[in-house]
Amino acid sequence: MPAAGAPAARAKYSLLDDYSEGAHPEVLAALLRSNGTQEVGYGRDTFSEEAKHHIRTHLGNQDVGVFFVPSGTSANAISIAACLRPHEAVIAASSGHIVTRETGAVEASGHKIINVVPENGKLTPATISKALDDNWHFPHMAKPRLVYISNATEIGTVYTKAELTAIKRLCEENGLLLFVDGARIGCALTSSKNDVTLKDILELTDIFWIGGTKNGALLGEAVVVKHPQLAEDFEFFVKQHGSLLAKGRIMGVQFAELFRETLYFDLARQANRAAEKLSRCIVGAGYALRAETETNQVFAVLPLELVKKLQQSFSFYIWEKYDDEWAVIRLLTTWATDPEQLERFSSIRNAIVLIAETLHRDEPVLAGLGAVGYNQTAGERSMTSTIKSRSSSHRLVPWLASVQRHQHVLSGPGIEPSIRCSHCFA
Repeated sequence: MPAAGAPAARAKYSLLDDYSEGAHPEVLAALLRSNGTQEVGYGRDTFSEEAKHHIRTHLGNQDVGVFFVPSGTSANAISIAACLRPHEAVIAASSGHIVTRETGAVEASGHKIINVVPENGKLTPATISKALDDNWHFPHMAKPRLVYISNATEIGTVYTKAELTAIKRLCEENGLLLFVDGARIGCALTSSKNDVTLKDILELTDIFWIGGTKNGALLGEAVVVKHPQLAEDFEFFVKQHGSLLAKGRIMGVQFAELFRETLYFDLARQANRAAEKLSRCIVGAGYALRAETETNQVFAVLPLELVKKLQQSFSFYIWEKYDDEWAVIRLLTTWATDPEQLERFSSIRNAIVLIAETLHRDEPVLAGLGAVGYNQTAGERSMTSTIKSRSSSHRLVPWLASVQRHQHVLSGPGIEPSIRCSHCFA
């Protein structure tokens, strides 16, 4: 117990992921309102039908198949299993969620994943073509049949309409299906860099899913199947994979609320704005970003000493360590990210710059972020500005040289960072 009169310890605030909170209050209220009603099970309830109608309205097509499943891994595994015959394979980025974060769920159903190196988190016609060229020795090799991409990508970047159109054209020319993992599709569609609509996604893909878990729902994803021949038996695959819930109404209620009007997109836009604020804070302190902040993921390149100080106040993942001094951290924001916590993060900027300055002088790092008050005086802000003007941007030079010696940490054509973390994150 703290001594009498001692200030209470400040709890860490989580920027680990975008599913730490529960449901948005409007979604939770809808669940409570519906709780006492009796409904038919296994997704044949009135709420699920209403949700499908609202989603189809946003898609501009009332004929597509819409199927609710409880998680992203089930959405991916079921969709791929429904699309492929036993001898067919998936082309995916080496950083893709089905490659690194789903315990071999796709492979467990008997389908090989052909890994390709992405560019800025994305697949391109060139990388897909190379995968086709490298996997041709039939029947001795699995036959590529489906291209898997994520929007937003694993590093938060978004596909443009031109990029999706080019990939779709290549898929059609080579008899491939295009599948989009939409765990963060809300953030992708509301990104300031985006020029794609939900209707475009339907037009340019064969199958995709809309993530609810990471955007206001307690749980649940909505798989959209465009082709009638795929949609006809899709529910059998949902059941076979243990994802046809008796109380499927729970997902129906949530998606009906999210898509009745624009709540789904409003929440995603809010998450993106929070990430933009964090990004400005980091860049404003003189540090680099691993990737441009286009959605709700921020990747900051920081000294490990600073990372340790930040971990005293915030929880986040170390995405990758470059060496003994530098690392990339990943910060995730959501519809529920507390603006006061963003201000708290921003207020640490003066300590960030001071730490950088002491690192440059090769002196011991400052005593800690706790020494810096959360309410800066005008004098403190002036001091920060002065230090920042001569801060250690040149301190990055040795690190950049190290990066150039280890090409795997650069992005660009044919180069993608090795994305590794000692923790499990999605």
